[in-house]
Amino acid sequence: MITLHNPDTVPSPASFYSQAAEVGQAGRWLHISGQVGVTPDGTLADGFEAQSDQVWRNIAALLAAAGMTMDNLVIVRALLVDRAHLAAYRDIRDRHLKGHQAASTLLIVAGLADERWLIEIEALAAADS
Repeated sequence: MITLHNPDTVPSPASFYSQAAEVGQAGRWLHISGQVGVTPDGTLADGFEAQSDQVWRNIAALLAAAGMTMDNLVIVRALLVDRAHLAAYRDIRDRHLKGHQAASTLLIVAGLADERWLIEIEALAAADS
């Protein structure tokens, strides 16, 4: 249902993602709001890697609630507050996506809504009816 595109007529992706993701006749779309490294009990995970892992656990839980998995992700948009976290972000993303190369956008921002948040990710997923 999701076809990933990386033609040789555009530059290769900078890391493990696809330049484009095409969704054919999806019956359902799941728009996932920006997730931060806060656990279900409201605790903020400590440090960038812990917050990143929690973000992906939150995304996985939202996908599961809709009967979807990481393989249903069409695009992931990540916001980092420090460029120094870029390599760790990519490693953690790749570990959680387990080979699925959703389209990806990465932004480095001066800060998020709460100064303690080090990462925020929003995503879009699609599935058959």
